[in-house]
Amino acid sequence: MGDGSSALSLFDRVGPLLPIPSTEDLSPRTPVLGGRIARTTVPVASRPPGRCPPGYSHDGLGSVESPLISPVQQARRRRRKMIRSTTTFAIRHRWLTIIVWVVIGGALMVAGKAWTSSVTESEIGGFLPEKYDSAKAMQIAEDKFDEKADPNTVTILVARSDGSKITPQDRPKIAKTAADLGNRRFEMEPAQFEENYSQTPKLVVGEPAPDGSFQLVSMHLKGKLNDAGLQDVYRDVREASKAEFDAAGFRTGYTGGLASTVDDFDADEEKQKFAAMLTMILIVLLNVLVFRSVLAAIVPLLVTTVIGGAAQGAVVAMAKLTGIKLDTGTPSIITVVLLGIGIDYFLFLMFRFREQLRTHPDQSGRAAAVEASGKVGTAITCAALTIVAAFATLGVASFGQFRVLGPAIAVSVLVMLIASLTLLPALLSVFGRGLFWPAKAWKKEGAGGLSARLGLNISRRPLIWAVASLAVLAALGAGAVGVKMNYDQTNAPKTAAVEVAGEIARSLPAGVTDPHTVFVAGKGGAKIDERGLTGLTGALAKVEGVGQVAKPTLNQDGTAARIDVFLAHKSDNQEARDLVSGPVRDIIAKNTPAGTEAHITGPAAIFADVSTAVNKDLKLVFPVAAILIALILFMLLRCVLAPLVLMIAVGLGFVATLGASTLVFQHMLDRPGVSFTLPLILFLFVVALGTDYNILISDRIREEMDKPVTARHAVAEAVKHTAPAIATAGLVLAGSFASLAASPAQQELGFATGLGILLSAIVLSIVLVPALSAMLGRGMWWPKRPGRAHRKGSEGQDSVTVTEQPLAAAYPGGARYAANPHPQGGYGRHQPYPPQSGQYPGR
Repeated sequence: MGDGSSALSLFDRVGPLLPIPSTEDLSPRTPVLGGRIARTTVPVASRPPGRCPPGYSHDGLGSVESPLISPVQQARRRRRKMIRSTTTFAIRHRWLTIIVWVVIGGALMVAGKAWTSSVTESEIGGFLPEKYDSAKAMQIAEDKFDEKADPNTVTILVARSDGSKITPQDRPKIAKTAADLGNRRFEMEPAQFEENYSQTPKLVVGEPAPDGSFQLVSMHLKGKLNDAGLQDVYRDVREASKAEFDAAGFRTGYTGGLASTVDDFDADEEKQKFAAMLTMILIVLLNVLVFRSVLAAIVPLLVTTVIGGAAQGAVVAMAKLTGIKLDTGTPSIITVVLLGIGIDYFLFLMFRFREQLRTHPDQSGRAAAVEASGKVGTAITCAALTIVAAFATLGVASFGQFRVLGPAIAVSVLVMLIASLTLLPALLSVFGRGLFWPAKAWKKEGAGGLSARLGLNISRRPLIWAVASLAVLAALGAGAVGVKMNYDQTNAPKTAAVEVAGEIARSLPAGVTDPHTVFVAGKGGAKIDERGLTGLTGALAKVEGVGQVAKPTLNQDGTAARIDVFLAHKSDNQEARDLVSGPVRDIIAKNTPAGTEAHITGPAAIFADVSTAVNKDLKLVFPVAAILIALILFMLLRCVLAPLVLMIAVGLGFVATLGASTLVFQHMLDRPGVSFTLPLILFLFVVALGTDYNILISDRIREEMDKPVTARHAVAEAVKHTAPAIATAGLVLAGSFASLAASPAQQELGFATGLGILLSAIVLSIVLVPALSAMLGRGMWWPKRPGRAHRKGSEGQDSVTVTEQPLAAAYPGGARYAANPHPQGGYGRHQPYPPQSGQYPGR
């Protein structure tokens, strides 16, 4: 009864139609749950679809579905079957799948290049809701003065080359040189799909500095700040103006929005190229070290790059169709995100594909691709949908930059998900074993290794590993106490534009290079009496912190006026924001003439409003995203405890990452705080992307627990097989994000996301989640407990409970057996699995 002979007699009695494997095939890979056979797998050739028993269905993939399973299990089977059908279809029609992706992907990439410029917005103030004061001021500027707020104004410092002061004779020379430049058209040759920014600059000569050391000239160019074409035109104008002023005996310096942006870009260009090259080398090197194959290293990089281009095109097309404006930095963020998660998903598939080929050496590459993608596809789908849900919550944000970033990344991740279920499996089936050429060692699984030893240690001492990982997270998370938001650009590189701004600030108010403007408009289109504005201008001039107030300027029909205000503080620091949002706006409200409305805009005013909007969004998006992710995990995992464990784990990872970033940037580097966008972006990236790895390890743990083994053994096996994939993917994704740190403006984002991904992959997914799973056992999956019928047989062998009557009664001739299943006590109710002969080492 303990040797399996009774099971063999049972199969012989029921007949050859019974779709249950013989004792030679019966293994822990055939789960029997709750006294009922839930799913059995035998070669398709031995069990064609037409010979399935009544009430069972054949999926065409070597399995039958039994009706004797719970509704939760049925839902899980249907979901897996749908994903498996998708991947199988793509593999069956692999060349068609690849051709379709090449055609559609190429079209989307071309559309992305052609439309990107028309759907992007470079001015951060353009993302503010209309209810904010600075947004109202910009609306008056556009409606009444035909001025669209943009940071393209450049301040030119003109000083004598010999270092002496500007003389009355110099002023006409400066005016004539500026006029000559203002009458000259600068042409550009736009590249394909690039906007033509050929134009004549607008120059206005200002007054000399009080000490006569220099004179300022204001220059304005039309276009989008971050477009390469406009920046090239500015460089041409800059070189031409340098030459002309130099010929007249003057030296020049350039500062302001466009000048600072170009200088920052030029200073970072080499660093960014080096970082991008280093990221590519890191990805290729890691894959070579892991797979010992050139193809396995290069193919994921090339494929994800192409998919990323297609996804970017899909986002741009969505923006074009819906009329929304994207931030100019959105395409680069999409590229980094998809490069990371795309390679992650490809790595997950390749590791499982290699394992499938190793354990089934006689299986074809096409069949192995079907099995591997069918098993990993569910985890990839769950992970991708979690990311989509997390970023989709940004759609409820009031700040437009967040509101458009969320749907953009959600759409791009959906494109990557579709590719992961179609294109990637098709490529696996095409390359087959050749994907791992010339390596041969992978064909034999080693007896151990770092991941195997780690899995064994975690399964034996889960409490120690859980406490150790929690201690690391707590130590890092302590740094989040006292975190402050920073809106300053303190990490900007020390460029020529910064030096020129400093030189100007020594003689004029610091805010002269970035002036603020009060726009006054008559209600109902009424005309404005310029004399009625003297009270407002006089009150503004008396505010402490205001350097100068210019005379009012009316528009052509006299229905609006503008008053330029120059702060004594630099416009990009907290003092300027506090000044504008407090005393200045209070004075404007008290001294606005009757029958008019007045609002102020400018860098400090805009960022003060952005600060208010972001703080409101943080309070809204955080809980909404957490609840939505939790609901998705509940629906996908169909249990109660596991989603809670995963959410707590990623929450701890977020706090630890924010704490580490605060320690580095706020305390060690002595900055006013962390970037105001960091908490929200970090929350979404770490929680959403970190959940990828948690879902992958959890899915494998549940798969192993479905086998008739102990829960701790299942954890050890899951870590052994999954840790290499998670560690490699984590390093790749962290390296992708860390490359952002090459730009001073994105140092915090690059550091924080890179660290957060490493913590999620190594500490959470490989250590903490498996340790908690080992401690909770199969109870982690309550109310459904995988493999719960497993228990030890009389001889110490793994055994399961099998109820033969319902199964046998479904077959012709089986009713008689169902009525009397154990004649003369010849069959034992509990039929043990045969010894596994080392199939599961360390059992």
